[in-house]
Order: sequence, then C-alpha cells, then structure tokens
Amino acid sequence: MQILESFFKLREHGTSVKTEVIAGFTTFLTMAYIILVNPLILSATGMDLNAVFVATCLAAALGTAIMGLVANYPMALAPGMGLNAYFTFSVVKGMGIPWQAALGAVFISGIVFLAVSLFKVREAIVNAIPRSLKFAISAGVGMFLAIIALKDAGVIAAHPATYLTLGNIHNPTTLLAILGFFLIVALEYRKVPGSIIIGILVVTALSIALGLSKFEGIFAPVPSMEPTFMKMDLHGAMSAGLVGVIFVFFFVDLFDTTGTLVGVSHRAGLLDKDGKLPRLKRA
Repeated sequence: MQILESFFKLREHGTSVKTEVIAGFTTFLTMAYIILVNPLILSATGMDLNAVFVATCLAAALGTAIMGLVANYPMALAPGMGLNAYFTFSVVKGMGIPWQAALGAVFISGIVFLAVSLFKVREAIVNAIPRSLKFAISAGVGMFLAIIALKDAGVIAAHPATYLTLGNIHNPTTLLAILGFFLIVALEYRKVPGSIIIGILVVTALSIALGLSKFEGIFAPVPSMEPTFMKMDLHGAMSAGLVGVIFVFFFVDLFDTTGTLVGVSHRAGLLDKDGKLPRLKRA
C-alpha cells in the first residue's frame, strides 16, 4: 500500500488506495460496453469478431496501465468509438478498401501520432486550440456516433430527399433500443455506476427472453487472435489513394483524444489555471 501511496502520490492528490480501487471498478463498469460494441462495429468489415474482442481487451488493459504508470493520470484508455465507426462505415464500406489495408493506415497514423507526441508538436497544437473548440470536438464525435447508433437501431433511415427520416419504430429490435436508451439516461441521471453496461445487459436479457437473440453461454475459451493478428497491409496502406485516409485517422485521433483529455481533466480538476494539462507529452 505504501508503494502505491508514494508512486502515485495519492495523498498529494487528496485520494487513497481504497478510493482508487472503487474508482477503478466504477470506471471499468462505465467503459465495459466498449468491449462489446467495438468488436460488433469492426466485425462489419469482415474482421473476426472474437479476435477483435480479445484485441480490444488487451489494448484497453495495456493503454490504461501505461497511462497510469507513465503519465500518472487517473484515466482509462480504450479503442475510440469515433475512429472505429469511421474505419468501418467510411473507409471499408464507403470507399471499398480492404480492412487489411485500412488497418495498415491506422498503424501508420499511430506511428505519426507517436512521433508528434514525442517531439512536443502535439502539445503545441493542443495548447494553441481555443478551449471552447476543444470541448466542441468531443461533442462533434459524440453526435457522429449517435447518428450511427440511431441508424443501426432502426430509429432513423436514409431518405433521398431529406437525407434522414424516421425508421420503423414498431420493429421489436428498434423498440428495445429505445427502451435501452431511456433506461441508460435514467440511470445516468440517478448517477448509478456502470449505467451503460447495465442498460446493455438489461436489453440483452430482454432480447434473449423475447427470442430476438440466442444465448450462447457465459464461459468460453479465450478466442484466438490469429485471424486478425499482424494482418495489416502496409504496402496497400501506403498507396496514393490512402494518404488522405491516413491523414484523417491522424487528424481525428489527435483532436478526439484532445477533446476527451481536456473534458475529463476539467471534470477531475487536473487542468492548470490556464486551462492546460500538465505532462501532456506523456499522456
């Protein structure tokens, strides 16, 4: 316990080991939906759902550990819900690019992101962005995800004249989605920890009970990552047609993480008097 106190400077930040354990568990419950949603979104490209599931868990665990041990910030990391939607619906499905090449583009954009972070270019860009715009970026990504969710749930549908129109809200699946949304909103309003995952579990249980989904069991062997592990196509990603895609991945990653970092840090009281985040290079 003393090692944790001294390494993370818990007393200096007005917290304790007990508080951090509870906060960590609560954060896990809040973000656990990503473990389910990310594989579902990416599997629409043809990627193996089980392999993506394992990769999602490993990426979240490793990223969160590095954030705590290196940057010493109480923030959990996980695959971005904005980038995965862009990867699936805009790049692979919209542009017809194989997921292997798109995965290579993500890898290259990640290398560029790491480089600009190490050389403080990212820090300079972030500090130059107006504070209001930083918060607006997070809201914009959220709206993008909301449109995708409403479309997949059948609440809205494409229309040739108005672009969007009301979907078939009498569909049982759509009704369950609407119920789940209002359940999560109610739980969030009541400040119930893990409101999102609770909503997902309730809707899943109802879906199984109504025969809309099939129950496959609780325990299973750890799936293999072989179907997707190191299957990125770097040669295809470096073709002229994907230069713009790499830039968009980098751009969205830069400003999505910026908006999230600033928003979370603001709520946690981690920003300095100028509204900047200390040790941004490490984060």
